[in-house]
Amino acid sequence: VQLQASGGGLVQAGGCLKLSCVVTSGNILILKSMGWYRQAPGKQRELVAVITRDGSTNYASSVSGRFTIFRDNAKNTMYLQMNSLNYEDTAVYYCDAVQLYTGTNYWGQGTELTVSS
Repeated sequence: VQLQASGGGLVQAGGCLKLSCVVTSGNILILKSMGWYRQAPGKQRELVAVITRDGSTNYASSVSGRFTIFRDNAKNTMYLQMNSLNYEDTAVYYCDAVQLYTGTNYWGQGTELTVSS
C-alpha cells in the first residue's frame, strides 16, 4: 500500500482547506482504517482524525467540529476538510492507513499547512 498526501498550503486564519490522501498502490477497501496525523515544529506527531472501514470517525478534541474526515472509495481517496483554521493548526500533515488483514501500518509523505494569523 502506498499513500500520496497533498493539498497543503498557506491559508489565513479563519480560512479552509482540504487535504487528500490517495491510495496509489492497493485498494482502499482492504484498509481497516485511515487517518490524519500532524506534527507541528518542536512537537510530537499527534492524531487529528481517523475513519474506519465502516465509516466511523473519531477526532482530536482540538479539531472536533472544525475538521471532517471522509473517504471516497470509488476514487481510492481519503480527505480532510479543514474549516475555521487557526495558527495552532500549522503543521505537517501525514496520512496513515492500517491494512485490514495484516495490521500493517503505512504512512504517506507529509503535506505542510501554514496558517497565518
